[in-house]
Amino acid sequence: MTKKTNTILTGDRPTGKLHIGHYVGSLKNRVELQNTGKYKTFIMIADQQALTDNARDPEKIRRSLHEVALDYLAVGIDPKKSTIFVQSQIPALSELTMHYLNLVTISRLHRNPTVKTEIKQKKFGESVPAGFFIYPVSQAADITAFKADTVPVGDDQEPMLEQTREIVRSFNRIYDKEILVEPEGVFPPKGEGRIPGLDGNAKMSKSLGNCIYLSDDADTIQKKVMSMYTDPTHIKVSDPGHVEGNTVFTYLDIFDPDKQLVADLKEQYRAGGLGDVKIKRHLNDVLQETLKPIRERREHFAENMDYVDQVLKEGSEAANKVANQTLKEVRDAIGINYFG
Repeated sequence: MTKKTNTILTGDRPTGKLHIGHYVGSLKNRVELQNTGKYKTFIMIADQQALTDNARDPEKIRRSLHEVALDYLAVGIDPKKSTIFVQSQIPALSELTMHYLNLVTISRLHRNPTVKTEIKQKKFGESVPAGFFIYPVSQAADITAFKADTVPVGDDQEPMLEQTREIVRSFNRIYDKEILVEPEGVFPPKGEGRIPGLDGNAKMSKSLGNCIYLSDDADTIQKKVMSMYTDPTHIKVSDPGHVEGNTVFTYLDIFDPDKQLVADLKEQYRAGGLGDVKIKRHLNDVLQETLKPIRERREHFAENMDYVDQVLKEGSEAANKVANQTLKEVRDAIGINYFG
């Protein structure tokens, strides 16, 4: 009996270098899934999606395309095991989006909580680009084009997956063909889906400038760690401190493999007698150990950008074949393959 191979589709918008929030939230999980050998993996650099709110600055997207590719290779995404491709190089995705838009109402798009949150964060007001507004439908095209049943994402993306499932069910029912596949999300371990910013903000964000990037050098990481938000009431070393909401301890919970040591540090901090500088130095040591091999691999690939371009070109060609086959099946189901 042949074992079933599941299919993964995941990706990132190229709007800058990736940071440790991306690593914790999705990249690390993707590498682990890729290396199980149980999945056919497609990883997309979503440049078209990034252009929905950056159309007036396309150079930012073009520049960031290579940054994201370097970060992928640096964390261990292997082109021999995963197909890395560029969204804009897959024309079938645009046509699939058009077909799916006919199955979704404007009111349903308005109700998508992820879109509502992002519109608020980006302060669009009434000037929401239409391309941005419909990106849940574009995302459904990305997922279904590769018949992905497994989508590693952050917790905040569950509403997007539900919208994709609704589109799949509608299409299969209306055209009476079981062509499209309903995806399920694979989420990071509880408590690790989102890492706070260095300033204590609930989310690490490029736009807020509160990130540690995967490409940061050792000195930059140290400076950022030493400037981190801790407990504003913990003024003297002897003062009892609060662990909850303390960004340094949140990072230690995620990155320090020695959980007993972290528990001991928390106990000392709560009791008083443990200074912020000491725990920040320990966190710096932990992060340096985690990020040094990633940074070194990134520097290696950056010295051979012809190879990086080859990975993206070959990956896009392979992805094109798969997406075109799905598009043919969709056209056949709708009945618009008039001449073939």
